[in-house]
Amino acid sequence: MHFIDLKHFASGQIQDIYAIADTLRTNPCRPLEGKTFILFFPQTSLRTRTTFESGIRQLGGDCILFPPETLDRREELIDTVKYLENWADGIVVRHPDAAKVKLLAEHAAIPIINAMTSENHPCEVVADFYALRQRREDYLDLVYTYVGPVGNIFKAWADLAEVMNLRFHHVCTPDNEYREPDANYRFHSDLDDILPQSDVILTDSLPDSYRNSEYIDAYQITLEKLRTAKPRAMLNPCPPFFRSEEVSEDAIDSEFFVGYGFKKDLLLVQQAILVYCLFGRL
Repeated sequence: MHFIDLKHFASGQIQDIYAIADTLRTNPCRPLEGKTFILFFPQTSLRTRTTFESGIRQLGGDCILFPPETLDRREELIDTVKYLENWADGIVVRHPDAAKVKLLAEHAAIPIINAMTSENHPCEVVADFYALRQRREDYLDLVYTYVGPVGNIFKAWADLAEVMNLRFHHVCTPDNEYREPDANYRFHSDLDDILPQSDVILTDSLPDSYRNSEYIDAYQITLEKLRTAKPRAMLNPCPPFFRSEEVSEDAIDSEFFVGYGFKKDLLLVQQAILVYCLFGRL
């Protein structure tokens, strides 16, 4: 099985991945013994690469690393992946071109894991949702509010909201409305209107065109604004985040910030994704 787009998964499958993660947490084992994974990661990748490499080795597997530019050669991707199948049990890809990752999956007989494209970042978001599950038993009933323009993190959250039937709100300038409103998506251009209804506030780093005083004054998440959110509200800024841009210094220093330890289970969930895609269960 491949792990490319969350919208192709059912809620039960996401819960199956979480069940594997729960088992790995309480009963460490080595289900990837003798398995080899090919990883395509740029040098700039920090958290995702670290957790995939470390996670594979912890489960007994091995990995071979290439830069993503390797996939930009003249060789057809179908030929690349068919040769790699001789020696690899799975491929983990971080590449800006989502079409290339999908093309690999279309032709591969081994699992292809999307470790981020310019279109989405499913591993990151599924891991964050697992971390929220660990903190709040009512995680499926919370109100999730994403503040910022449409990007890969936003799209992954929007996909997850549909799969898991979440109440998902999107706040940004009017030209960023993603789709027509439905049970899993509501758009707002006024941050102050939706924050009092919000349990989880989500952000991502801003594109260049949004790093201006007009946008930041209206949509930056500050401690003052967080205090208007619901009791026990949590701020989950996707790293790398930038103080004084999408979030303020005092917001990061506050009790609302989920903290750096929130990402610890990224390793565990990515291990669970690998096991699920290879075996379907643990």
